[in-house]
Amino acid sequence: MKILAWDIETSPLTAHTWTLWPNAISINQLLETQEIMCFAARWLGSKKVEFHSTFHHGKEAMLQAAWDLLNEADAVLSYNGKAFDSKHMMREFLQAGMPPPSPYKEIDLMVAVKKRFRFASAKLQHVSQQLGLEGKVETGGFELWLGCMAGDVKAWNKMRTYNRRDVDLLIDLYAKLLPWIDNHPSVALYDEAEGCPNCGSGDLRKEGFAFSNLGKYQRFQCRGCGRWSKSGKRIAGVELRSV
Repeated sequence: MKILAWDIETSPLTAHTWTLWPNAISINQLLETQEIMCFAARWLGSKKVEFHSTFHHGKEAMLQAAWDLLNEADAVLSYNGKAFDSKHMMREFLQAGMPPPSPYKEIDLMVAVKKRFRFASAKLQHVSQQLGLEGKVETGGFELWLGCMAGDVKAWNKMRTYNRRDVDLLIDLYAKLLPWIDNHPSVALYDEAEGCPNCGSGDLRKEGFAFSNLGKYQRFQCRGCGRWSKSGKRIAGVELRSV
């Protein structure tokens, strides 16, 4: 199973506004909409982090590189990618007249964090540090994005480091969260082997039984990642259902 960890960075909206206080900005106040400035990506199991940007490669080449990677992936690993990264990238593909890449599964770690845990914040920086990971690269704030938009080489060098580190951090966090991720695409199914649905390991230990309203199933725990799973074959069951 080919899993691609990725992260995009976008430019901010540019608009005329009457006040610094929070307010609704109408469409006719917009000067420029958001655009993807760059992205970083790394295949699970690889050490190489790819980086592509409008500054270094041009918009068309950057989008083509993203399309080629997504088209090859069985699943993409992200942090808030379902709501942000994927939707921004698909919009850019549409605007560029490109077809959609082949369908892929989304493994969004923010979704898993919000579903299973109660951290003080669900932001990547906080969650990763709470789990003993190094955390994100400090950017210095909004000025970094302004510098990149102005074509400043030092700003772009820092953005590249920041973007690539986020992808490495994603993979480190994925290793911590793996047994907790519900609805993870079945690695065992892609490998056409019997094993843990989350990591594919065949080292499973029988640990009691799982019960539904209609049946009893053998329960397993993976010795590799710790994920719990159950057999698809019913050991015992009932035919009558509540009405």
